[in-house]
Amino acid sequence: MHTNTQEFSWFQVPEDIKKLLILAAQNWENTLESEKYIQEALRNTGGNTDVLVAAYRFFYYKNNYSLALQTTYELLDKIKKSENFPDEWDQLKPVLINRREESQIRLYLNAYAAAGLVLAKLGEIERAKEISMRVKEIDDKHDFGAGILLDVLTRPADEDD
Repeated sequence: MHTNTQEFSWFQVPEDIKKLLILAAQNWENTLESEKYIQEALRNTGGNTDVLVAAYRFFYYKNNYSLALQTTYELLDKIKKSENFPDEWDQLKPVLINRREESQIRLYLNAYAAAGLVLAKLGEIERAKEISMRVKEIDDKHDFGAGILLDVLTRPADEDD
Protein backbone atom coordinates (compact mmCIF):
# COMPACT_ATOMS: atom_id res chain seq x y z
CA MET A 1 0.00 0.00 0.00
CA HIS A 2 1.41 3.36 -1.03
CA THR A 3 1.54 6.10 1.59
CA ASN A 4 2.24 9.67 0.60
CA THR A 5 3.93 11.19 3.63
CA GLN A 6 4.23 14.55 1.87
CA GLU A 7 0.54 15.12 2.63
CA PHE A 8 1.64 15.47 6.25
CA SER A 9 4.64 17.75 5.76
CA TRP A 10 3.65 19.79 8.85
CA PHE A 11 4.14 16.69 10.98
CA GLN A 12 7.67 16.93 12.37
CA VAL A 13 8.57 13.25 12.54
CA PRO A 14 10.75 10.97 10.40
CA GLU A 15 9.22 9.47 7.26
CA ASP A 16 9.01 5.97 8.74
CA ILE A 17 6.95 7.30 11.65
CA LYS A 18 4.66 9.21 9.29
CA LYS A 19 4.10 5.96 7.41
CA LEU A 20 3.13 4.19 10.63
CA LEU A 21 0.64 6.93 11.51
CA ILE A 22 -0.81 6.86 8.00
CA LEU A 23 -1.16 3.08 8.21
CA ALA A 24 -2.94 3.48 11.53
CA ALA A 25 -5.39 5.88 9.90
CA GLN A 26 -5.86 3.67 6.85
CA ASN A 27 -6.62 0.70 9.11
CA TRP A 28 -8.91 2.64 11.44
CA GLU A 29 -11.74 0.10 11.17
CA ASN A 30 -9.44 -2.68 12.37
CA THR A 31 -8.62 -1.50 15.88
CA LEU A 32 -6.03 -4.18 16.63
CA GLU A 33 -4.16 -3.49 13.41
CA SER A 34 -4.30 0.30 13.70
CA GLU A 35 -3.28 0.23 17.37
CA LYS A 36 -0.26 -1.90 16.43
CA TYR A 37 0.94 0.96 14.17
CA ILE A 38 0.30 3.60 16.85
CA GLN A 39 2.18 1.59 19.46
CA GLU A 40 5.10 1.08 17.07
CA ALA A 41 5.21 4.81 16.33
CA LEU A 42 5.25 5.53 20.07
CA ARG A 43 8.05 3.02 20.68
CA ASN A 44 10.19 4.37 17.84
CA THR A 45 9.98 8.09 18.60
CA GLY A 46 11.09 8.39 22.19
CA GLY A 47 8.11 10.52 23.17
CA ASN A 48 7.87 12.84 20.18
CA THR A 49 5.25 15.48 20.96
CA ASP A 50 3.38 15.14 17.64
CA VAL A 51 3.20 11.37 18.02
CA LEU A 52 1.99 11.64 21.61
CA VAL A 53 -0.80 13.98 20.50
CA ALA A 54 -1.73 11.66 17.63
CA ALA A 55 -1.72 8.66 19.97
CA TYR A 56 -3.89 10.46 22.52
CA ARG A 57 -6.44 11.27 19.82
CA PHE A 58 -6.34 7.73 18.50
CA PHE A 59 -6.90 6.18 21.93
CA TYR A 60 -9.58 8.71 22.86
CA TYR A 61 -11.62 8.17 19.71
CA LYS A 62 -11.20 4.40 20.04
CA ASN A 63 -12.66 4.77 23.58
CA ASN A 64 -9.50 3.41 25.15
CA TYR A 65 -9.52 6.00 27.89
CA SER A 66 -6.86 4.42 30.07
CA LEU A 67 -4.30 4.57 27.24
CA ALA A 68 -5.50 8.05 26.29
CA LEU A 69 -4.87 9.17 29.87
CA GLN A 70 -1.48 7.44 30.01
CA THR A 71 -0.44 9.14 26.77
CA THR A 72 -1.67 12.51 28.04
CA TYR A 73 0.31 12.16 31.24
CA GLU A 74 3.40 11.27 29.23
CA LEU A 75 2.94 14.43 27.15
CA LEU A 76 2.40 16.56 30.27
CA ASP A 77 5.52 15.11 31.89
CA LYS A 78 7.57 15.75 28.76
CA ILE A 79 6.53 19.41 28.63
CA LYS A 80 6.92 19.82 32.39
CA LYS A 81 10.48 18.51 32.16
CA SER A 82 11.44 20.57 29.10
CA GLU A 83 10.00 23.76 30.59
CA ASN A 84 11.33 23.00 34.08
CA PHE A 85 7.89 23.48 35.64
CA PRO A 86 7.53 23.39 39.42
CA ASP A 87 5.63 20.47 40.95
CA GLU A 88 3.21 22.53 43.03
CA TRP A 89 0.15 24.04 41.34
CA ASP A 90 0.45 27.30 43.32
CA GLN A 91 3.89 27.83 41.79
CA LEU A 92 2.95 26.54 38.33
CA LYS A 93 -0.23 28.56 37.88
CA PRO A 94 1.48 32.00 37.57
CA VAL A 95 3.94 30.55 35.04
CA LEU A 96 1.07 29.23 32.93
CA ILE A 97 -0.84 32.51 33.18
CA ASN A 98 2.15 34.62 32.17
CA ARG A 99 3.11 32.37 29.28
CA ARG A 100 -0.32 31.09 28.17
CA GLU A 101 0.08 32.38 24.59
CA GLU A 102 3.28 30.38 23.96
CA SER A 103 2.71 27.28 21.85
CA GLN A 104 4.32 24.88 24.32
CA ILE A 105 2.22 26.26 27.19
CA ARG A 106 -0.94 26.08 25.10
CA LEU A 107 -0.13 22.45 24.32
CA TYR A 108 0.34 21.80 28.04
CA LEU A 109 -3.00 23.42 28.88
CA ASN A 110 -4.74 21.51 26.08
CA ALA A 111 -3.28 18.23 27.34
CA TYR A 112 -4.15 19.06 30.95
CA ALA A 113 -7.74 19.86 29.97
CA ALA A 114 -7.83 16.62 27.94
CA ALA A 115 -6.70 14.72 31.04
CA GLY A 116 -9.68 16.20 32.87
CA LEU A 117 -12.03 15.06 30.12
CA VAL A 118 -10.61 11.53 30.11
CA LEU A 119 -10.78 11.33 33.90
CA ALA A 120 -14.45 12.28 33.69
CA LYS A 121 -14.98 9.53 31.10
CA LEU A 122 -13.30 7.11 33.52
CA GLY A 123 -15.66 8.19 36.32
CA GLU A 124 -13.04 10.09 38.32
CA ILE A 125 -15.30 13.12 38.60
CA GLU A 126 -13.59 14.92 41.50
CA ARG A 127 -10.18 14.80 39.81
CA ALA A 128 -11.79 15.92 36.54
CA LYS A 129 -13.44 18.86 38.33
CA GLU A 130 -10.15 19.88 39.96
CA ILE A 131 -8.32 19.92 36.64
CA SER A 132 -11.17 21.74 34.91
CA MET A 133 -11.24 24.42 37.60
CA ARG A 134 -7.48 24.90 37.34
CA VAL A 135 -7.50 25.27 33.56
CA LYS A 136 -10.55 27.53 33.66
CA GLU A 137 -8.70 29.89 36.04
CA ILE A 138 -6.00 30.35 33.40
CA ASP A 139 -8.18 30.19 30.29
CA ASP A 140 -9.62 33.70 29.98
CA LYS A 141 -10.43 33.15 26.29
CA HIS A 142 -12.18 29.78 26.80
CA ASP A 143 -9.75 28.10 24.40
CA PHE A 144 -9.35 24.78 26.16
CA GLY A 145 -12.92 23.68 26.90
CA ALA A 146 -12.35 23.27 30.62
CA GLY A 147 -15.19 25.63 31.47
CA ILE A 148 -17.65 23.58 29.44
CA LEU A 149 -16.51 20.36 31.07
CA LEU A 150 -16.74 21.95 34.51
CA ASP A 151 -20.28 23.15 33.76
CA VAL A 152 -21.28 19.64 32.72
CA LEU A 153 -19.65 18.07 35.78
CA THR A 154 -21.21 20.52 38.23
CA ARG A 155 -24.64 20.87 36.65
CA PRO A 156 -27.35 19.90 39.13
CA ALA A 157 -29.32 16.82 38.18
CA ASP A 158 -32.72 17.57 36.68
CA GLU A 159 -35.54 17.02 39.10
CA ASP A 160 -37.46 15.14 36.38
CA ASP A 161 -34.84 12.35 36.20
